[in-house]
Amino acid sequence: MKTTWDYSDLANAYLMRPDYSDSAIDDMLKIAGIQKGAKVCDVGAGVAHLTLKLAVRGLDVTAVEPNDAMRANGIKRTADFPKVRWFEGTGEQSGQPANTYEMVTFGSSFNVTDRTAALKESIRILKPNGWFACMWNHRDLKDPIQSKIESIIKSVISDYDYGTRRADQTDFLNESGMLRELHKVEGRVLHTQSVEDCLEAWRSHATLHRQAGPKFKLIIEKISEALDQTKLSKIQIPYTTNIWVAQVK
Repeated sequence: MKTTWDYSDLANAYLMRPDYSDSAIDDMLKIAGIQKGAKVCDVGAGVAHLTLKLAVRGLDVTAVEPNDAMRANGIKRTADFPKVRWFEGTGEQSGQPANTYEMVTFGSSFNVTDRTAALKESIRILKPNGWFACMWNHRDLKDPIQSKIESIIKSVISDYDYGTRRADQTDFLNESGMLRELHKVEGRVLHTQSVEDCLEAWRSHATLHRQAGPKFKLIIEKISEALDQTKLSKIQIPYTTNIWVAQVK
């Protein structure tokens, strides 16, 4: 299925991305009253980072992912979970039946949708009084290494913009008029990577690639130099998992 952004070349690199905070996932499910066996639809499931977190908690998960390569990796990673099923679809057109799920989740994917259309589609496939959640992992830019990388990016692209993936979703979700009882949940994650894996993750950074254009190679070279200067073989990258969870009206 074709979407505006094609992640086919990034599917393997996404395997190295950090997991979401367990405490934040648990808080989200507690707020929504989601119990073991509940039907959940994970939209834009990618390579199953969130899908796996839901599956290990005993939920009945339908994973929806438009990209063939990403979905193939996700299928492999969830092969041991018989209650995980994969389908091709998007946030705006999930292909799922109406009034089916107790929760719909978007793990680092709501920002690449038409958010209003995706929210309407989520409400269509949710049961009455079901719950919607969207989340992202945000690097801690106060960390010395991450601060250095950020300064490199801004030195080359002065108006670099992460878009809605780093934005506070509160106003948009409240102003949609489709949700109630909005909660914000946070949890910390410390992700350990080899320096080479970290650099590979930056090579696969789609947002940076799009905005850098022909300057992308220069930015990667500068990040590589900065990582080499740390003299570390592995680095710890601090993240915050940010979740917005709300009940549909």
